[in-house]
Amino acid sequence: MSESRPVPARILVITAHPDDVDFGAAGSVAAWTSAGACVTYCVVTDGDAGGFDPAVPRDRIPAIRRAEQTVAAAVAGVEDLVFLGYPDGRVQATLDLRRDLARVIRQVRPGRVLCPSPERIWERVFASHPDHLAVGEAALCAVYPDARNPFAFPELLAEGLEAHTVEEVWVMASPRADTYVDVTATIDKKLAALRAHVSQRTDADGGLEPRIREWLAANAARAGWAAGSLAEAFHVVPTQ
Repeated sequence: MSESRPVPARILVITAHPDDVDFGAAGSVAAWTSAGACVTYCVVTDGDAGGFDPAVPRDRIPAIRRAEQTVAAAVAGVEDLVFLGYPDGRVQATLDLRRDLARVIRQVRPGRVLCPSPERIWERVFASHPDHLAVGEAALCAVYPDARNPFAFPELLAEGLEAHTVEEVWVMASPRADTYVDVTATIDKKLAALRAHVSQRTDADGGLEPRIREWLAANAARAGWAAGSLAEAFHVVPTQ
């Protein structure tokens, strides 16, 4: 089905790496910010295992990727970013990560959380990076029960962060996609956001746009929309 519910006033996007949101949801985010939503990005790692140029010192990568994500976020209308600084490629759904994500949820107090899928997609294994799976699991645990339970992680209450119940979770790259957002009008912003991640591209953008358009057209076809339409796909989980 297509998105028919009102856009919440606050939306929190949780991802494993810089650029994950731009591949999975930047077109939707651009539509939501245009509709007046305040969107926050929470990026668990700095993508410090990414890049392609061995001449770039590895200790420079985190700052480069944070800067690229900040530029990409602005293209989609997002100015509030939280970087947790976990090591790229070594994320696990630990209690520490659950607590840190619950903290951000209580700070932002969103009606909607977007996160990666904790389920592996066997047909597209590249979408199921271990960090994605771990962040998806930790994010869902942070939504329920951690953020809403005032007795979970009492240190958060000590910080003045009251419990908060998220109304719904939107899962990116899910094998159970059931909701589609029309991004035909925001595809240019999605592509511009992706191009901001210069440190991750080796082909001078040659294959990026055709590949993205092909993915989004396939989503729109699965939604039963007319030819020429483009869509991002999510699995929506009610959490109340």
